[in-house]
Amino acid sequence: MKQQTFSDFEYAHRRKTTKREEFLDSMETIIPWKDWVEMIRPYYPQGKRGRKPIEIETMLRMYLMQNWFNLSDVAMEDAIYDSYAMRKFMRLDFISQQVPDATTLLHFRHLMESHLLGEKIFHDVTRRLESAGLMMHGGTIVDATIIAAPSSTKNQTGERDPEMHQTKKGNQWYFGMKVHTGVCAGSGYVHTVTGTAANVHDINETHKLIRPDDEVAYGDSGYNGVESRKEFTEDPHLSTIEFRSNVRPSKIKTNKNYPGIQWDRAIEQRKSSVRSKVEHPFLIVKRFFGYAKVVYRGISKNLNRFNILFASANLLNCIRAKRTKEFCMG
Repeated sequence: MKQQTFSDFEYAHRRKTTKREEFLDSMETIIPWKDWVEMIRPYYPQGKRGRKPIEIETMLRMYLMQNWFNLSDVAMEDAIYDSYAMRKFMRLDFISQQVPDATTLLHFRHLMESHLLGEKIFHDVTRRLESAGLMMHGGTIVDATIIAAPSSTKNQTGERDPEMHQTKKGNQWYFGMKVHTGVCAGSGYVHTVTGTAANVHDINETHKLIRPDDEVAYGDSGYNGVESRKEFTEDPHLSTIEFRSNVRPSKIKTNKNYPGIQWDRAIEQRKSSVRSKVEHPFLIVKRFFGYAKVVYRGISKNLNRFNILFASANLLNCIRAKRTKEFCMG
C-alpha cells in the first residue's frame, strides 16, 4: 500500500468530492491495467541504452486522461501539476518523481497510433463485455456522425488536410471526417468503429459494421436501399440481414389528423426508440469528452483516438449501469 503524503491527508478532510475525481476513481476501478500494460509492452522501449524509460502504466494513465479531458500535450502536463485528482490518478509523488513532460507524452501517443493500440484496447473492452454477458448479439444499430476539421490554410503547407473532405448536410456545408459506429441493439454498447472522409456516404461503410451473428440492423432514412448494394447481395450472411431503417417523413401518407390508429407512424416510432441507443455514445464522445472537432491531421490518428474514446464510453456506460463487478470478472 502506497504511503500517504501530507497532501493526501489534507485532501482527505474535504467535504465534497469533485465530479472529475469521481470519474477518475471509477475508471481506476474498471480498467484492467495489467492487461493493457502487457498489450503495450512489446512496442515500448526496453531501456537497454540511454535513459531508463518511464513506466508504461504511468504513461498510459497520462495518455488516457489526455483523451478524456481533450487536452494538448503541454496542457496535459500542466493540468497534472494543477490538479490533485489527476496527480492521484497518475499515482505520482513529487518527492520521488515528476510529471512526464509534453515531449515524452508526444512520443507515447505516436507509439499508440503507429501500432494501432487504440483499436486493440477497444477490442479488448468489447471482448470483456461479451465475456461478462453484458453485450447482446443478433441486432446492430448503424449510424455516422460528422466531425469537423479546421478548414483554414494558415499552416506550414498552406493547404487543408488532404484526407478530410467537405459534405453538405441539410443546408450547411461541413469539412472534416465521418465516424461510423455499430452499436448493440440490446445493450447500447459500441462494438465496431470505422472512420472515413466526410464525403463518403453512410451506406458505404455499413457492411463493415454488421457482426457475423447479426440478424437485424437498424438505421435512419439515410440507410434506405442498403440491402440492394453489391456488398450485401453477394455475401451469404449479409444478404439475410433484415434492415429496419426509418422511412423519410414525406413517405408517410397518413394524415396527422386521422382519428384512427396511425400504424405507419407507430412503426416508425418503434424503430426510432431502438435506434436512439446509437446516439448515446456519440453524446459521450462529443459532449462528455469534448471531442467535437478533430485535433490531428489525417484520419488514422483521429480514428485511433476515437477507438480510445468509444472504449471509454463503453466503460462509462458500464459504470453507470452498475455492472463494474461483472465486467471485471469477465
